[in-house]
Order: sequence, then structure tokens, then C-alpha cells
Amino acid sequence: MNSLNRDDIRAAVASGVITEKQAAGIVMLSDARQGARQHIRGLDEPFELFRGFNEIFIVVGLSILFAGWWGITGLSLFTLGASNNGYVATIAYGVITAVAVCVIASYFTLRRRMVAPSILLSIVFGLATVQTGFGLAWAARVDTPAVFAIGAGTATLGLSVYYLMFRVPFAMLLIALGVFATCFALLTFEGGLPDTPADIFLLSGSGAFALLTLGLGLIGFFIAMAFDMSDPHRVSRRASSGFWLHVISAPAIVNTVALTLLETGSLTAQLGLVVFILALAIVAILIDRRSFLVAGVGYLVAVAFAVVEGGGFLVIFGLGAVLVLLGAKWDVIRASLMQATPDFPGKTRLPPSAAQTLEAA
Repeated sequence: MNSLNRDDIRAAVASGVITEKQAAGIVMLSDARQGARQHIRGLDEPFELFRGFNEIFIVVGLSILFAGWWGITGLSLFTLGASNNGYVATIAYGVITAVAVCVIASYFTLRRRMVAPSILLSIVFGLATVQTGFGLAWAARVDTPAVFAIGAGTATLGLSVYYLMFRVPFAMLLIALGVFATCFALLTFEGGLPDTPADIFLLSGSGAFALLTLGLGLIGFFIAMAFDMSDPHRVSRRASSGFWLHVISAPAIVNTVALTLLETGSLTAQLGLVVFILALAIVAILIDRRSFLVAGVGYLVAVAFAVVEGGGFLVIFGLGAVLVLLGAKWDVIRASLMQATPDFPGKTRLPPSAAQTLEAA
């Protein structure tokens, strides 16, 4: 008789057969009987964009549906704008779209537990709430920076409510983007726009944009860790929510630190960049999040192409080699690192390693 594995449990949660709490209880019981992560080498970081072509089929249909809707309503929005009471139509169409998304999500997200349609519906809901926020700003006759701040802030609040209603993990990424956009828009009231796009991420640039980026990235990381530590075996949507927050927080952290060091160009800065990448890799391994490392290093490669003369190909080559090595020996490296690392707060709430599995077996 075949035994159940973690994928079966995640599928049961996704299909509504059991709840997340029940799934966590099953996993804890299994780990107590057989040792945590008995088949650690066969496990991977859970990641899912769709479960079959039927979801893609539905996504295409929903995309066409909303494209047609925006085609019907969008002309009046962009033509009237803030004049001629165009904000009334803007708010009305935004609210109608948001309500329609909630109705559709109640079927595809809550009942059918579909992944790809839920992601698309989250994006459409975010766009609808941005549109509503713009309408509210136009109604208040505020300046352009305030229009963007109100639009982004409305989307952030709306998406937060949407997440509480439907628990779509991808919505956490959109919420984080909304927070970034709102804070940046508010910051323009004090310091104005940065002189160049690079100043947004350079600690030596004008304004406080770089510090804001770094600070928000760290906040996103700690919130993601709170999700992860509440579900160390990663069978529920809390872990998936943490995944998407890691995807957005890692580039924010890397952007500010790496771009500043690359821009400096000195030998000390280059050594500092190596130390920073090493620290990033150690953190990613300890928390068992390949997504955090890939998102951070991927953005670093893009920054290297844009900033370093010659594309920084030696740095890029080295990063690629390190990623390949980590991908091939991730579990072995993590087990050794977890054994070598002294106890620290929260270590016992991280995913267990292969070494811990052998000890428990």
C-alpha cells in the first residue's frame, strides 16, 4: 500500500479535503513517529503557479474577459480623467470590477482552490483598487504625487482585505509592492524626485529613497520569516505567503547594498560585496529558502549588467557557479551548516535538516 507524502497533504489542503490546521497536525504526528523530513533529499521548496492546463485555459478566458471590460470602460476613464466629473466613472468602474473579482474568486479560489486563476484575480483586484484610488484622488483635486500615493494606498488596503478574505499567497507580493509604491509617493512630498533612477537605490544618492528601500526590504523579510516559522514543514498557505514575500524583499535588500558597493568600485567595496553575497547565501540556506537567494542574486546579476563596465562577467560567472553548486548539494550543505551553527532564537522553528532527520530516526 502506498503511503502519503507531503505533496499529497498539500494537495488535500488545496482541494479543501482537510484544513491547514489538520494538515499541520498530520505532519507533526508523522514526524514524531518517523523523524522529521524522512525523505529530505526528495523534497524541494514548494512552488506552484498552476496545476494543469485547465487553469491556463481559465486564465486565458479571464484575461480576455477583463481586457474586454477595460476596453469598454477604459476610454471614458482616460478621456475624462480628473476633469468633467470623470472621477465618478473611474470610482464606479473600479468598484464594480473589484466586486466582480470577489464574486469570481469565491468560486475559483475558495471553492475550486485553483492557483493560476487566483493569482490573476489578485492582480485584477489590485488594478481595480488602484483605479478606485485614482478616482478618489481626482475627486479631491490633489496634486500628482498625492494621486499616486492615494492610488497605491487604496490598493494596499484593498489587497490586505482581499488577502484576509481569500488567503491567496500571491496577494502578499502585491501588498508589498503597494507598500513600496505608497511610501515612495509619500517621500516625494519631502525630498522631491531623485536626480537619476540609480539614486533610488544608492545610499550616496539624494533623498532617503535608498534607506527606505532597504528598510522596507528588511521588514518584508521579517514578516516572511514569521510566516515561515509558523509553518516550518511548509504544508499550508502561510509558507506560500512567505515565499512571495521573500521574492520581493530579497531584491529590495540586494538593490541598495549591492548597487552602492558596485558603484563605489574600490577593492574594499568589491570585497564587501563578496562578504555580502556570502552572508546572503548563509541566511538563505539556514532558513531553507532558495527563492530568497535566487531573487537576490538574480537582481544582483541584472544590476551588474547595468552598472559595471563590461557587465561584470567575472562576478556573474562566479555567482552562476555558486548557484549550481548549491542547487546540487543544498541539503548536504544545509545539514552541515545547521550542525555547525550554534543555537539562536528561532532555530528550532526553522525547517529541520537532513542531520536532524537522522538523529530523530
